[in-house]
Amino acid sequence: MDVRSNVEIIDKFVYKDTMKIIQLYQSVVRKIICLDGIPALLLRLFLGPVFIIAGYSKSQLGVSDVTGLSSLLAKPEIVAWFGNSDWGLGLPFPELLANLAMWTEFFGGFLLIIGLFTRLISIPLMFTMFIAATSVHLDNGWFAITPTNTETSPAKVLDWIGIESAGQSLLNSESTAQKLAMMRDILEENGNTEWLYENGSIVVLNNGIEFAVTYFIMLLALFFIGAGRFTSIDYFLARAIEPKSTEIL
Repeated sequence: MDVRSNVEIIDKFVYKDTMKIIQLYQSVVRKIICLDGIPALLLRLFLGPVFIIAGYSKSQLGVSDVTGLSSLLAKPEIVAWFGNSDWGLGLPFPELLANLAMWTEFFGGFLLIIGLFTRLISIPLMFTMFIAATSVHLDNGWFAITPTNTETSPAKVLDWIGIESAGQSLLNSESTAQKLAMMRDILEENGNTEWLYENGSIVVLNNGIEFAVTYFIMLLALFFIGAGRFTSIDYFLARAIEPKSTEIL
């Protein structure tokens, strides 16, 4: 048997083994596809409480001396913040927009949890995240909490490709690390650090766009994939309206 025949035999076995692996992979994918509603469910369960409490904190539901339908209106200070151009957002129709934002977040969070009208409610929620990112957090950069270790900061990757703002972020991290070290020294000398650090270490809040953009991306994913197969009211509504349909509202 010549060398060419040996090569052909090896190629044949390699091809057969490769095809078996591909077929096995395809078989596994077909079996787990029925579980594709789980990622959407987890996204909804993650986002729901975030938006519920965001809306609740803007409402008067927790104000003891406000009752009835008035409790479902936005707090006066929130309305003022929406409308004031000096220290707030400076938006027109602040009372209307503040209440729309509050209702969208509060009731939209519950809709996400149960998976009802998920694609529809994702649209105004994405809009609120876009407004929050561009009008409230953008000037503070990316990070919600300032990283203090330049070796593990994601900005280091962007610095490798020469993005100037990433280099500035790393310098800011170094400066913040020094300030936090001084804070800890002061606390060590003058405070009960065992009690102070009982619930976690101190950090510097940067208040950047990180969380708003992350929530926007998660909502965008829900907009495209829907609420999830077998895990949402949307799915069963779609099946009831059109039994043979596998589409999710």
